[in-house]
Amino acid sequence: MVIEIPRPLDTDADRGRHRTQTLETRTLHIAMIGTRGVPACYGGFETAVEEIGRRLVERGHDITVYSRGAGTRTSEYLGMRVVRLPAVPVKQLETLSHTGLSAVHAVFGRRTDAAFVFNAANSPFLPVLRARGIPTALHMDGLEWKRSKWGRRGKAYYRWAEEFGVRTADALIADAPGIGEYYDREFGVPTELIRYGAPILDSAPTDGIRALDLTPGGYHLVVARFEPENHVLEIVAGYRASSATTPLVVVGSAPYAAEYTQRIRATAGDDPRIRFLGGVYDQELLDALYFHATSYVHGHSVGGTNPSLLRAMGAGTAVLAYDVGFNHETLDEHGLFFADAAEATRHFSTLESDPVRVAALGLHARERAAAAFRWDDVTSDYEDLARRLAQGESMHDRGRRARRDSRAHSLRGTG
Repeated sequence: MVIEIPRPLDTDADRGRHRTQTLETRTLHIAMIGTRGVPACYGGFETAVEEIGRRLVERGHDITVYSRGAGTRTSEYLGMRVVRLPAVPVKQLETLSHTGLSAVHAVFGRRTDAAFVFNAANSPFLPVLRARGIPTALHMDGLEWKRSKWGRRGKAYYRWAEEFGVRTADALIADAPGIGEYYDREFGVPTELIRYGAPILDSAPTDGIRALDLTPGGYHLVVARFEPENHVLEIVAGYRASSATTPLVVVGSAPYAAEYTQRIRATAGDDPRIRFLGGVYDQELLDALYFHATSYVHGHSVGGTNPSLLRAMGAGTAVLAYDVGFNHETLDEHGLFFADAAEATRHFSTLESDPVRVAALGLHARERAAAAFRWDDVTSDYEDLARRLAQGESMHDRGRRARRDSRAHSLRGTG
């Protein structure tokens, strides 16, 4: 009997090929840091973490999600390991305090092949992770420094954190082409274009909306935080000036914008057609509200690919969106667009007088969502990026030399 002895990996090329082949097949240990965590009960980041994380688990990977909560107890959700850590309950400190604790836990915890950190504001903690040898991708989100809820110092911090993230991350994630174009123009650095997914709804129960005294196909829907850049005021003003008979249902609240909320309610006045539901956190009820609406009115203007818009598209609901590049690109022009209250008024008339066009817009939006915003594709992009990071790929050398182009402070051509 002849026993074959394997040839040793005696060259750098052999060792490199062996390492690459191993990383392409073995389980990756991935940390997701910087969100409120799972289960997803809040916003786009949390939904992304849940949808991507559970799919990565199904593909055989070991996923740790850092979530906000009292104590340091560890649990599991949909196969993901959940580490719950506290946060300072103050607007300016909540995210940073929790991410700081999460980074320290990751550094002293189990081996991590790659970390996804969400929100550019969390960039100060990237050097902590990288010093431990954890390659890190930073999800840049939209342009937080444009949001009115942040004061002068808050806006300045976000501008600084954005640049610090460019200079310290191994990779930057943009969720829309316009965001990628912004970082290329401002800093001359590449980004990874990775979208969000859209839930595709074939049906939804009517019990919840009937309990709200609403009729399927008999209301226009707004879902947004009450912030000026979400243009809820213009939507309400445009609707009130219209001759629409179908009610306008407004879902949302404003924990940090009491004055803006008062302006919205004053604009609505005593118009019985306008109904404010406040925050709705029942995901099944939200799905039903999107699915059974005549139209979804989307006023967001400073984010990238917005999960609320994707949710409406996946429900097959016609969209009236704020006239900004992000929304045009996401809808692929299959929507109506408004730039001010007067234009919104005109479109409300169209939405009520042309049901054939409304149905066509909803169908096209759903087809766009199903083709371009699939969670399985999004997960594959994250998986591919994690493997490349684990293999040592990094933009860090290029990013650390980057400096902001002071001539490019806005999303020209995209926003």
